[in-house]
Amino acid sequence: MHSTQPRKLVLYIAMSLDGFIAGPNGELDFLSTVEKEGEDYGYAAFCAQVDIVLIGKRSYEKVLSMGFDYPHKDKPVYIYTHENRPPEGNVIYYSGKLDELIHTLKSETGKHIYCDGGAELVNQLLETQLIDELIISIIPHLLGKGIRLFQGKSSELTLHLHSSQSFPSGLVQLHYVKKG
Repeated sequence: MHSTQPRKLVLYIAMSLDGFIAGPNGELDFLSTVEKEGEDYGYAAFCAQVDIVLIGKRSYEKVLSMGFDYPHKDKPVYIYTHENRPPEGNVIYYSGKLDELIHTLKSETGKHIYCDGGAELVNQLLETQLIDELIISIIPHLLGKGIRLFQGKSSELTLHLHSSQSFPSGLVQLHYVKKG
């Protein structure tokens, strides 16, 4: 990646075929339907292109509640929250204006910014048209109900299909870039 390339905010997320990123209580069991030994669906390559992670507080806490450490120990992780909390290692709790944070991060030199969810954060970013690229992995599973990725609150946004890839598991990954 060249340092002259503008820094972008990229959403990288998985959703069910019917548009949910989690079940009604935040369940993520449906993701296991596409787990295959040795297949990360491009995640490691994607992570090599980012040096900042942005995630909503509830999504961050969900990962921790599942008994996992949050995986991105090698880069700053901004937790978007309404609480004022001191940083903890590489984790920075941010309760200010979201657009100001994104504009500041984009103005700095570095790799891209990874938006890791959740839906509330994604929709705020879409509403203000701050997401530059969306990489969405469609899981061949119908949840029927749960937490929708797109909640109907965002502004209209025209996207260009950069690439699509299908995998033997049935997962289809779509990579869209914001036009203009």
